[in-house]
Parts: sequence; structure tokens; C-alpha cells
Amino acid sequence: MSNDNLFHGSNILCDLNVTSKKQLLQEMATKLLKSRKLNNAGIACRDIVLAAMERERLGSTGVGSGVALPHARIEGITEVHAIFARLETPIEYDSIDERPVDLVTLLLAPKNAGGAHLRALAKVSRTLRKPDMRQRLRAAPNEESLLTILAEDRSATAA
Repeated sequence: MSNDNLFHGSNILCDLNVTSKKQLLQEMATKLLKSRKLNNAGIACRDIVLAAMERERLGSTGVGSGVALPHARIEGITEVHAIFARLETPIEYDSIDERPVDLVTLLLAPKNAGGAHLRALAKVSRTLRKPDMRQRLRAAPNEESLLTILAEDRSATAA
């Protein structure tokens, strides 16, 4: 995995309007598949959603404070990919603190990339654990602002 930032402009969703976890994952997967890095990988939206939902069955990735970090390992990709979404209205997510979520990062990693997957997950978790970071992300007016906030946080850079 390169030292580029995990997030780039084509993988930020601002004020996404969804009503369920599955719809959220479908929208995020669709956006990721349209990105320049995943559009030729031969992966279908349903593959991503099924893998993420299977991970959710092991335990919710709703980590509290309105944050969810769904993640999955996917056959056919060669590096970790991330997409960030701020939801227009928080949704029920079975979070550990029982609060609905509105800040979500979906991480996809190669099937055999245990270390890179865990490092990326830890970096995003450290970023979104900060109360001031969550507040700034919730107050950002658009996708560009969200990207700027995520990019300036050094713990969100790729491993």
C-alpha cells in the first residue's frame, strides 16, 4: 500500500440520504466501484455488500459516538481502499453505545492483507475517535471540506 492518503475526492459522500445499514453499504460500494482505482477490478457491488454484512454478523462495526467502521476483505483487489460518508440523518446501526451513526468509513482490503487492513482500520479509528474531529466533520459544508479535514489529520494517512 502506498503512502497516499486513504481518502480522495472521489471517495467522499456528503449528506448521504439512506435509511438502513444495507442501503448505506450499497451506496458506498457503488461510489467506490465508480472510483478510478476499483472500476476495472471485476468486483460487483453485491460482493462488497455481502462481505461487509457478513463482517457485521460477527459483531457491529458501530464503534460509538455516531461512528461506524464497516470493513471487509475482498478477492480481486490489490490494496486497501476507503470511502467516507457523512449521513444526512443518522441511522440505526447496532452500535456499541446504542446511538445511531452519521459518520461512516468503509474499508476494503485484499483477501490476504491482514496487516495493511488492520493498520488502515486503526488509523481511521484513531482519527474518528477524536471529539474535535467528529465535530469538524459534522460541521463541514461540502465534500471538499470533508476531504480537507480528513487529509490534514496525519493519522488518516495510509500505512
